[in-house]
Amino acid sequence: MITIYLVVAIASAFSLLKYNYATSAKNKELQNRILEAQLKLKEQELQYLKMQIHPHFLFNTLNTIYGLSLANNPSTPEMILQLSNLLDYILYQTKKPLVRLEDEVKHIQNYIELEMKRFQEDLKIEFHCEPIPEKIKIAPMLLLPFVENSFKHGKGNDGKLKISIHIKLEEEYLKFEIINSVSESTENSETEGIGLDNIKRRLNILYEKDYELKLENDSEFFQAKLILNTSKLPTDVK
Repeated sequence: MITIYLVVAIASAFSLLKYNYATSAKNKELQNRILEAQLKLKEQELQYLKMQIHPHFLFNTLNTIYGLSLANNPSTPEMILQLSNLLDYILYQTKKPLVRLEDEVKHIQNYIELEMKRFQEDLKIEFHCEPIPEKIKIAPMLLLPFVENSFKHGKGNDGKLKISIHIKLEEEYLKFEIINSVSESTENSETEGIGLDNIKRRLNILYEKDYELKLENDSEFFQAKLILNTSKLPTDVK
């Protein structure tokens, strides 16, 4: 009887262990599938957010180029080339998980030059960027949407748009600040725009706690300050 009980107990224990192992394996496989699905959804969301440059910029720039071409303006070919380079960066280069910060800044300058040709005397802009080492990289399209937002929603009480942009690197920390004039009639939600909601979402996904973003809005100016730890890799390249 003791032998029978021992055999039954050993067989039961073996069956229980086998069942637990199979259940654990199934649970692990299910968790892996859930994580894989979450990663795919996050990747799709990031791709969507990267593409959130407003169509109004493209349409307005094309209208400006069309007007310059009608007047046989000699700057028309240069403007077409600048637009082509910017679109190449937005549509193709941003598919990379990381880009050189130097390239992001270069395309910000390209964007500003296009807008300067469009606004002409109605724009007063100050741009300052300290030298950036080639090795410094960030997730693409993190800074350009701030600049685009300033041009889209900025407006001065005198009808002129004033923008100030400062970019510098202190050790591994990127410090980006942009200020644009606003009119008294501009509402807070209109000043910040959907673009900033998208960039905040991207920062939360990519850098989690490795960044600090401050937005300030009053009756005359809107200001955005971003501090980013460039030594921390975004979550999609870890």
